[in-house]
Amino acid sequence: MVDVKEIKSIKLTPFTRMSASIYGILGFIGAVVMLIALIIVQATGLIPQIGQFNLVTGLGIPLIVLLPIGAFFSTIVVSFFSVLLYNLLVPKLGGVKLELEGNEVEKIPVISFSLIQSAIGAIWAFIVGLVLAAVISPLLSFISAVSTMPAAANITANITNVSGATLPSGAEIGAAGIIVALVLIIGLPILMFVFGFIWNALFALFYNYIVTRVAKIQLDFGQITGSLHELKHIPVLPTALAIALVFTLLGLISGILSGNYGEFITNFITYFIETALIAILYNYLAPKIGSIKLNLE
Repeated sequence: MVDVKEIKSIKLTPFTRMSASIYGILGFIGAVVMLIALIIVQATGLIPQIGQFNLVTGLGIPLIVLLPIGAFFSTIVVSFFSVLLYNLLVPKLGGVKLELEGNEVEKIPVISFSLIQSAIGAIWAFIVGLVLAAVISPLLSFISAVSTMPAAANITANITNVSGATLPSGAEIGAAGIIVALVLIIGLPILMFVFGFIWNALFALFYNYIVTRVAKIQLDFGQITGSLHELKHIPVLPTALAIALVFTLLGLISGILSGNYGEFITNFITYFIETALIAILYNYLAPKIGSIKLNLE
């Protein structure tokens, strides 16, 4: 019997702690793989241009420290604010719904999944655009002001006389700064929402009508009290296979559009390994640091 559940809210601290821990470990694993690759490159002399520079001590060993720390703290920020946004948006847009049969996700309702995911992406795009605009717009304004000075005007005139190319005036540079700011603050979030909605809708559609014939995401929820549940365990192979197949299909579409027809193969390998590692780490860490807790209704 299929049971429709809506994720009404996600507990901030358990989700953030688990996400940061997983990606901190993945960062360490990635750093070890890179260190091994650098040792091989150093030992075989594949890049003679590096001369006496020691790749292992100069790059590999610092990565062992910096990559896990960077992944851990950046994931704290992204996870915390993403979940905060999710919890704030659910009363207005509705939460992600899952059609469950036992521990298997039979179907992901398209609209609810796509709407809130794309809304969160658009808000993040607005924040990033605001930061970029705060840096780029004053810089262009400064260049505009400098270009109006007599010395700068003479240099511009000399360049125009020699090359024949007309350089933008101070007013044009200032106007460009305003346009760039508007594109970053308004245009970027709109694009992120539209393309994010399409991408997430395709994810749900591919999963619902193609991937579930081969494999299904499996999530073992346990009820704590009332609507509060915990994600106790993630079966590794079926979940990794399902996620990898969805991204394989998305990679096929992307490859057709971009001409990179091998993207779907790399997508399958990458997402299968990544999802499997995340599930393994989650299952290992959940009893030790606490599982993800969420309100399902």
